[in-house]
Amino acid sequence: MFNYLRKRFSRHIRERSRRRARLVSKDGRCNIEFGNVGQSRFVFLIDIWTTILDLRWRYKMTIFISAFLGSWFLFGLLWYVVAYIHKDLPEFNPSINHTPCVENINGLTSAFLFSLETQVTIGYGFRCVTEQCATAIFLLIFQSILGVIINSFMCGAILAKISRSKNRAKTITFSKNAVISKRGGKLCLLIRVANLRKSLLIGSHIYGKLLKTTITPEGETIILDQVNIEFIVDAGNENLFFISPLTIYHIIDKNSPFFHMAAETILQQDFELVVFLDGTVEATSATCQVRTSYIPEEVLWGYRFAPIVSKTKEGKYRVDFQNFSKTVAVETPHCAFCLYNEKAKAKEKKGYDNPGFVLSEVSETSDTKM
Repeated sequence: MFNYLRKRFSRHIRERSRRRARLVSKDGRCNIEFGNVGQSRFVFLIDIWTTILDLRWRYKMTIFISAFLGSWFLFGLLWYVVAYIHKDLPEFNPSINHTPCVENINGLTSAFLFSLETQVTIGYGFRCVTEQCATAIFLLIFQSILGVIINSFMCGAILAKISRSKNRAKTITFSKNAVISKRGGKLCLLIRVANLRKSLLIGSHIYGKLLKTTITPEGETIILDQVNIEFIVDAGNENLFFISPLTIYHIIDKNSPFFHMAAETILQQDFELVVFLDGTVEATSATCQVRTSYIPEEVLWGYRFAPIVSKTKEGKYRVDFQNFSKTVAVETPHCAFCLYNEKAKAKEKKGYDNPGFVLSEVSETSDTKM
């Protein structure tokens, strides 16, 4: 038992030390931070709407509650000041004929309750504004307008965050690993993607970026240099009928950055393959983007994906997500260069007959006329 735990612990330490830093996590979050922003942080206050939408829920709800409680308490103080200046409070012993600015405000608590009733438009009953004070009428109008603005902004921010298309992107999933095998006689890198909802994504488009560190001929080191990766879908790259899981593939030809990689050397490479899926949500017509990434340890050479779609006896099509990321080992060339060399040699050995060609024999004579 002790040896087993020691092996597990040592394996975990080796995997942890071998783990590579990645820009995009498997669930699409970007692992990047900004340093020395300085005074540029003030631009976030200018775009306050986007700033509020990007906040986490705990901060958003804190701002939501603080905005209402703060405004109620602030205007409660103002109503108390109005009653104090007009000497409507019981400690001033107003006369029987005295008409207060606001009926039945006896202290700070009753002023807070009146502020709450005013801003949320509950309605006046026991406490109400009289026509005696112009200041109270002006404060009533000002609080009503400001209350509508706060209510519209905060409730709109909550509704906008709930209905963001980012949540729809969570129902799009990619396979845990990418595989490299032959497809249609060509060496390809394959990835499986599935839509977990029956509603479609309109105008879906899939593409990829290969992130790696490159050194230019001038000696400049470029970290996170981006190389375009073109993916092909059998159903067509544009306007995908994304109702069942699809397998997208990238052909490893001479223009591919994977052309000079091999099964023995791919784990020594330093790259990150980021895959994007853009589409429009059918219900809200909002654009969403789904992304994931693959590092060399997550690219399996010589494998293909197991079948996932079947047809039942009742005539229905069934998708078994238990096999979504399952792979099967297949015979695969250990490099793309070797596959193209084999095809070139096969073409050299192959001959072609011309049925229209007729061999005519020419008789040779030994006599030569002068």
